[in-house]
Amino acid sequence: MNTLTPGMLAPAFTLLNQDNQPVSLSDFAGKKVLAYFYPKAMTPGCTVQACGLRDSKAELDAHNVVVLGISIDPVKRLPKFIERDNLNFTLLSDEDHAVADQFGVWGEKKFMGKVYDGLHRISFLIDEHGKIEHVFNKFKTKDHHQVVLDYLTQ
Repeated sequence: MNTLTPGMLAPAFTLLNQDNQPVSLSDFAGKKVLAYFYPKAMTPGCTVQACGLRDSKAELDAHNVVVLGISIDPVKRLPKFIERDNLNFTLLSDEDHAVADQFGVWGEKKFMGKVYDGLHRISFLIDEHGKIEHVFNKFKTKDHHQVVLDYLTQ
């Protein structure tokens, strides 16, 4: 796994959102984008992480940050997650993990003695010019939003 690092150009991508509409990173030129990769919609950890970001929307907006949640879930699963948890940001489907590969967040994982390939829970703050400004890879799901806000206000 070669995870992107600060200063690198974020890969250009277009993925389908919860409404089956294409969304491109370039749609957000002039804004900061928090591209956060999460393993699976509606699981306990991913729900806690998403709800923290949902509840921080006003603060993120104040810092000109748009949130894009990216998982390998099929498009049809995403509206259920948004509706169930009242999410107020865009979710994107990367079913073939092509974008996850480009960001370097797809790779070997271990869980209960099993080794498998999967999506790593890593977030990237992309600046207004499309460069990786910061990588968030050390956080608990319940603290993710606060780690991001702490970085933005430092």
